[in-house]
Amino acid sequence: MTLPIQLDLFDEPEERVEAATALNRANLGTFQDSLRAPVHRWFTYPAGFSFRAVEEAFRLYQIKPGMTAYDPFAGTGTTNVVARQSGIHSFGVEAHPFVCFVARTKLFWDFDFPALHHQIDELITYIRALTRAQDTSALPVETLFPELVCKCYSREKLARLYMCREAISALPPGPFRDFAKLGLTSLLRSIADVATGWPYIAPQKAKQTGKVGVEVDVAEALRRWLYQMSRDVQEVCAASYPLGHATMIEGDARQRQELIEAASVDIAFTSPPYLNNYDYSDRTRLEMYFWDEARTWGDITQKVRTRLIMSATTQINRSDYDEAHLLSEDLLTAVPDVAAELRPKIAEMSQQRLVKGGKKSYDMMVAGYFNDMLKVFREAFRVLKPGTSFLLILGDSAPYGVYIPTDTYLGEIGKAVGFDGYEVEELRTRGGKWPDNPQRHKVPLKECILTLRKG
Repeated sequence: MTLPIQLDLFDEPEERVEAATALNRANLGTFQDSLRAPVHRWFTYPAGFSFRAVEEAFRLYQIKPGMTAYDPFAGTGTTNVVARQSGIHSFGVEAHPFVCFVARTKLFWDFDFPALHHQIDELITYIRALTRAQDTSALPVETLFPELVCKCYSREKLARLYMCREAISALPPGPFRDFAKLGLTSLLRSIADVATGWPYIAPQKAKQTGKVGVEVDVAEALRRWLYQMSRDVQEVCAASYPLGHATMIEGDARQRQELIEAASVDIAFTSPPYLNNYDYSDRTRLEMYFWDEARTWGDITQKVRTRLIMSATTQINRSDYDEAHLLSEDLLTAVPDVAAELRPKIAEMSQQRLVKGGKKSYDMMVAGYFNDMLKVFREAFRVLKPGTSFLLILGDSAPYGVYIPTDTYLGEIGKAVGFDGYEVEELRTRGGKWPDNPQRHKVPLKECILTLRKG
């Protein structure tokens, strides 16, 4: 059987046309727009999406100041930043502790700006004094940082970064320390000597900048960037009145969030993890290693991977699972038609992994993803008011060439938890970057917006 795409989200045909026209932009699911936008640009997050998608959603669904938005996969706070600028209150839930820190810091704008500038100047003066007092060439950076960090910078640059790190860590806990920490974090990849782009760090590949070997005045770079961040906050505050209140929760979107009352939210907007084996926990490894919040792959697993919903094979230890019962009883009962389609596909992936290089546990990843998303959808349904909508930017997938229509399956899961219906709108095609790679499947993929409505 092929599950149908429901088209009963909008009451009138013209409403559907208006929504498609406004949201049909190929870059809504990417971070490109946000790279140049005040506050959004403070941290380049490869799993992010465009702030313009949130703005369009608020416009289409007439979300006004004083209303409330919810993002169960808040990431670095894109939905919440737009809401705060628009006078809309918001809740964001994010399980990744470092990414949640980024979002919280991006959302604090209650600075006394003359005092903030004085704090920035004092910090830079202190960093310069520390650097003068210390023979940086004698610093044992090889023991102060994990090997990955040492490979990304010259010894002198890393020593100067260390001085900045120690000066910031010595600040009293509070908004300015977080502000300065995020400022230094924002510089880590841009001033590295090797390729540190997303998704992978390439320590053996020098940056193609023409400035390899040229040392950077790290303290001055930090001063300039902190002042730019200050200007960003002043800009958004000057253009936004009143500001919305944003609450970031470091937590699990699969669980009930007691801070969010039932039927209190006017719109939910998110981009959940894609089912494409993207290891979200690994994407901040450089930053967490630098701040000594993790030192090994095992630390990343313990502190991050174990908290996230299933979306990558790196989260899986096959011995922890019963291979005969990968789909949960909850899912089997709630959406038997989806389960009936998933079972043979999961079985095919189980067979494929035995003959494929890497033997990736795509079968367990796919099953775990839908088991988890059922719980996420239940919580989203609980917090939304009747008559409101839940919008998700997401992509389909084809692990081992087995096509998984994520949008349709999630739409059916949405109906099972109580949503009236769903609509899928394609934004762009995906997966064509490496057409000659024999290891990649040839299944055409897309990115889309899934919209569910609570009656």
